[in-house]
Amino acid sequence: MPKLKTKSGVKKRFKFTASGKVKHGVAGKRHRLISHNAKYIRQNRGTSVLSDADTAHVRQWAPYGLK
Repeated sequence: MPKLKTKSGVKKRFKFTASGKVKHGVAGKRHRLISHNAKYIRQNRGTSVLSDADTAHVRQWAPYGLK
């Protein structure tokens, strides 16, 4: 069997927790923040955990896991 390739975007965007859940940053926080109000910016600070359905997709894209 050849090695499986990991999607490069997944390496940059997701991290796995010790219990196997997937953490991700919130979308919409890179640029054009002047058009968002302060409440939006404040509530989307930090990271959150993906749902179980989306976690299955990310595991296929990162077959050997991510550190």
